[in-house]
Amino acid sequence: MPYKLSATLSAHSSDVRAVASPTESIILSASRDSTAISWKRPSPSVPFTPSSILRAGSKFVNAVQYIFPSPEAPQGYAVVGGQDTVVNIFALGPAQKEDPEYSLVGHTDNVCTLNISQSGTIISGSWDKTAKVWKQFQLAYDLKGHQQAVWAVLAIDDEQFLTASADKTIKYWVQHKMMRTFKGHKDAVRGLTLIPDIGFASCSNDSEIKVWTMQGDVVYTLSGHTSFVYSLSVLPNGGIVSGGEDRSVRVWRDGECVQMIVHPAISVWAVSTMPNGDIVSGCSDGIVRVFSESQDRWASTAELKALEDHIANQALPSQQVGDIKKTDLPGPDALLHPGKKPGEVKMIKNGDLVEAHQWDSATSNWQKIGDVVDAVGSGRKQLFNGKEYDYVFDVDVQEGAPPLKLPFNVSENPYVAAQRFLEQNDLSTNYIDEVVKFIEKNTSGVNLGASNEYVDPYTGASRYQAAATSAVPAPSTAYMDPFTGAARYSGAPVPTPPVPSVSPSAPKIIPYAKFVSFKQANVSAMQTKLYQFDEALRNEISTATLAIYPEELETIEEAFTYLSQVTSTTSEPSLPPLSGSHAGVIIQILERWPASQRFPMMDLCRLVAAYCADASAAPGGRERFLASLFKASDWTEVRSHGKAMSKAQETNILLLFRTVANCFQEGTPVEEGQWVAQVFELLSHTPYEHLTKVQRVALATILFNFSCAYLTTSVARDVVNQHIGLVLQLLRSNTDDAEVTYRTLVALGNVVYAGNLRGISLDSAQSAELQTVMSGLPTFPDDRIRNVVSEIKALL
Repeated sequence: MPYKLSATLSAHSSDVRAVASPTESIILSASRDSTAISWKRPSPSVPFTPSSILRAGSKFVNAVQYIFPSPEAPQGYAVVGGQDTVVNIFALGPAQKEDPEYSLVGHTDNVCTLNISQSGTIISGSWDKTAKVWKQFQLAYDLKGHQQAVWAVLAIDDEQFLTASADKTIKYWVQHKMMRTFKGHKDAVRGLTLIPDIGFASCSNDSEIKVWTMQGDVVYTLSGHTSFVYSLSVLPNGGIVSGGEDRSVRVWRDGECVQMIVHPAISVWAVSTMPNGDIVSGCSDGIVRVFSESQDRWASTAELKALEDHIANQALPSQQVGDIKKTDLPGPDALLHPGKKPGEVKMIKNGDLVEAHQWDSATSNWQKIGDVVDAVGSGRKQLFNGKEYDYVFDVDVQEGAPPLKLPFNVSENPYVAAQRFLEQNDLSTNYIDEVVKFIEKNTSGVNLGASNEYVDPYTGASRYQAAATSAVPAPSTAYMDPFTGAARYSGAPVPTPPVPSVSPSAPKIIPYAKFVSFKQANVSAMQTKLYQFDEALRNEISTATLAIYPEELETIEEAFTYLSQVTSTTSEPSLPPLSGSHAGVIIQILERWPASQRFPMMDLCRLVAAYCADASAAPGGRERFLASLFKASDWTEVRSHGKAMSKAQETNILLLFRTVANCFQEGTPVEEGQWVAQVFELLSHTPYEHLTKVQRVALATILFNFSCAYLTTSVARDVVNQHIGLVLQLLRSNTDDAEVTYRTLVALGNVVYAGNLRGISLDSAQSAELQTVMSGLPTFPDDRIRNVVSEIKALL
């Protein structure tokens, strides 16, 4: 029986970049909408539904794999990797999850591929040109040898691995030693899968699939795809499944393509197979689809017809199916003759339309795959360096210099053409986006892709588009630890409680006095990273004087020992709480260490603020402590320059915000000294447009936690006015994150409520401005924001 649609899983709001289907009841998917989703069904007769939505940050998620259940994770782990450079491990269970159980850090660029051995060993591949092997959630082997991005990885077992790269090679490793290099592909190698009793298969941007022995011999090559091939999987019967940029999933058996499954999307990014032989695909339209050979698992007739119509209504540029002359095309009668091979494309003239049909050998029918638009005639080609192109553009790079020639065929990826143009003319690849925009603008009408798409610089094939607004709620207290080399940070077992929301039937939420804190930590990993940085400074002549002094080291070790005990769930602290001397030493180190190596100290400050509030309680102590933090994070530079942050600044400012939020907790003397006014003054004119989502949430938490303190402690009117000013700024600036708006509104409600109790109402101008800002808030789908706005308006 042919494969036909079995299920359509819709929840992602952007490209589905990876899928995994370890059992017949579980599917995992990863998307550029910054989420991974675990889909489950209790039985084959029940549809798949999302059971867990996993989000560890706001960046693209590009890879996902599954670790089978254990006593620590009764439902198994989902392993995800993406643009944030971290491999996050989530125990499946809760419907919404933002804090991973483990975060494996060490990669320095986008994590684009993952694989898991049968015993749970993880291998990850990255644009940083390395693959890394993790055992028991610790780095075991660092595989270095590729010259470009590692696009695919495969764990043969716990000690043998395969890696594939944009450098066109595949490498075989035993532990950390590279034993063999496989050469044969003509372009970037994108996918790997084991082939029982033979070896393995690979797929490439050269549109070919090769089956290899482990000794390096090519057994056979599968040709049929007409563009990049991104992903491979193997069926229980030994057949191979592939997906690629030509809109298709192809099923191969005995070296032949036995079925092509056309999709209504430009890119089939990922394929996976189930133990029952069903095929799972993830596409650029954000949909996960399941296809089955078993007739009892096929979708309804109406669903099959809807998919067929959707495919038939696609608009195809003629260059995707070949150059044509409309007058030479046959009519519909040509479809009465069978095709010669699977995937053969035939174009017919149907009235004024040109239709493309593809031969489906599994059903022995021609399947319409779209209407051909913007046919290019043979007379429109232009010659450049002896080759024919659809376009040859003149590009003015420098005034007074002759223009450079940019050749382009509309059948090729514009990023490939742009990268070729830049390399040939010795121009910086920083211009690649501008060149692509130029191509797309001047070839509009023949380009299937969206004009806002972004392609990675290695192969020009992977389109990375800006994250769309997700249907999944934004993270509330997601904690993403900074990059820590081989060490790892894991989240606390109990996530930070979010600010509760209100349903129409629930009691009013204002006043709400429960502080939100950022206390998750892996203290030993933090300590290891700090000492690693200290050793690096000590071993360089130019930086040796910056290293930690012996007397400082003793104090730092005391701090780590105390924090290890206080964060432990099994023991009580045996040491006294940290004092001002500990805070003083931390400040000294912060003030002299390089920016890129400050984050372990910044993270230490976060825990000191959370667990040892009295460490900076001396007169002027909080002011000095916080001033040092703002300085260490380069806050003044970020605020005044108004440009994107470096990675070090992004990490340090996130930790700064979380540390300040932790400074506001129950019993904090907000009325003493000038520290609160100092913080609010420094936060004024925050460059909101450059903040990440987790930074925005942390900033909103600062305002919220202050409001909780204000409910019980009076502060100067000037400080309240500063707070309201920051609230207004944040509400005006935030347009797409419901959690940020909600926390900020609850902070406002608490302050207005406490002021009314004390007889310190807002003046008419402030009330009017708040009314205006709240009336102009973006429309968010959840009711909680509307409910809080109603409460605040009633208080004004």
